[in-house]
Amino acid sequence: MERTNDSTLTEFVLVGLSAHPKLQTVFFFLILWMYLKILLGNGILISVIIYDSHLHTPMYFFLCNLSFLDVCYTSSSVPLMLASFLAAKKRVSFSGCMLQMFISFAMGATECMLLGMMALDRYVAICYPLRYPVIMSKGAYMALAAGSWITGLIDSVVQTALAMQLPFCANNVINHFVCEILAILKLACADISVNVISMTGSNLIVLVIPLLAIATSYIFIVATILRIPSTEGKHKAFSTCSSHLTVVIIFYGTIFFMYAKPESKASIDSGNEDIIEALISLFYGVMTPMINPLIYSLRNKDVKAAVKNILCRENFSDGK
Repeated sequence: MERTNDSTLTEFVLVGLSAHPKLQTVFFFLILWMYLKILLGNGILISVIIYDSHLHTPMYFFLCNLSFLDVCYTSSSVPLMLASFLAAKKRVSFSGCMLQMFISFAMGATECMLLGMMALDRYVAICYPLRYPVIMSKGAYMALAAGSWITGLIDSVVQTALAMQLPFCANNVINHFVCEILAILKLACADISVNVISMTGSNLIVLVIPLLAIATSYIFIVATILRIPSTEGKHKAFSTCSSHLTVVIIFYGTIFFMYAKPESKASIDSGNEDIIEALISLFYGVMTPMINPLIYSLRNKDVKAAVKNILCRENFSDGK
């Protein structure tokens, strides 16, 4: 345990699955494979949206931001996670740990805001189709996206700064794969009531408010769709927001399962608890960014058509 005389830690130790060496090997190759799929899937989606002018719309602009965000989020944590699997205990510097926590927290908060903005976009598109081009102008949807990023970054600056001011004088062992803020706060040897209050306010702003915006938007969306006379029209209207709704359910469902479940104080079956925590962390940190491009590409005719168009152009160019 590294610390200086003034009780300021110089490094943290990531435990991860050190008690389960066989699982570490399995998780290493599994997460590496998933990370490569994240880079490939989101990279292709970003390229297609930028390349095809037909996809230069508010919905795909938000989707491009979401894919870029997922790449940044996983790139800030997965390399550290993979490194922790190669050693019994992974040591990470205090500053490196805080930087990784800052980026991960900022990306997570921004994604919450972006999902809320995407719901508002679908609400305007379905409930006010004739006014959609005016309401969701280029300036409007770029401002909404910028607001999401700025909110996430400011929120992360506040939470990280408060965490960095805490004294960690008793323990530097993080029972996690990465530098996760709740796991770090548990190590502090001082009153963390300010951090708890700040986190509560953060959850209200970046979790609850966007979720309420999403729920309200979809109430009006469903009501509007039900008034459409033709079955084909209903199906077409719902298909434009089904992918987003699927991502919202997976994203928020995993977050609430992670942070809303009660902490177990019992030592019995602590090994099983560690495995369960690992699987939840894996699903939230790696699985969701991996399946996002699959959901949006497999269930979206425009994206599939754009990919085919690009492939056809490349084949045509090669044939010349």
